Amino acid sequence: MNAFPKIAVLAGCICLALATGAARAEKADRDKPVNIDADRVSVDDLKKQQTFEGNVQLAKGTLVIRAERIVVHQDEDGYQRGVASGGATLANFRQKREGLDEYIEGEAERIEHDAKAEKTEFFGRARVRSGLDEVRGQFISYDARSEQYFVTSGPNGTRAPSGSRERVRAIIQPRTGAAGAAPTVAGVALKETQDIGKSTQEKVK
Repeated sequence: MNAFPKIAVLAGCICLALATGAARAEKADRDKPVNIDADRVSVDDLKKQQTFEGNVQLAKGTLVIRAERIVVHQDEDGYQRGVASGGATLANFRQKREGLDEYIEGEAERIEHDAKAEKTEFFGRARVRSGLDEVRGQFISYDARSEQYFVTSGPNGTRAPSGSRERVRAIIQPRTGAAGAAPTVAGVALKETQDIGKSTQEKVK
């Protein structure tokens, strides 16, 4: 099953509503501890902030974020918010899809992950891939609760200026059922054009 069944393009933005259950993040990840590897770490107990630098990997269940630098804040309820920044390479994100042996993958100059809101945002040269579908833009917001992506050609959810070469780009695979089956919309198979015409002629008779 593909992750981007509905597309709406408006003013340099794309909103992608996910099919029910198609690209949900692994639910068990919510209750898993955060494990982080890095070359250096500094801790500020008063601010409840930890800064990890140098080939950093953050793992929480099947969720993995890799970056040159990751800053983690923890709120009073124990939820973490991580901000990952890339260095020579882009920061990248990977998480298993619920009930499937497939992953949602993304990369950007900066990635912000909010464990409490279950939202991940990608800033600068952003790309997210799910199955064979892919979207690119300067900003991508992925909400695991509402199962939606929001992609824009400009930074921080804005539209690129008129005349800019920045564009939102998407690769959306055809929505078909089993091999050889007719395409469907909301579970209803579509008939071939000639069949519809034939049916209409029969009714006229």
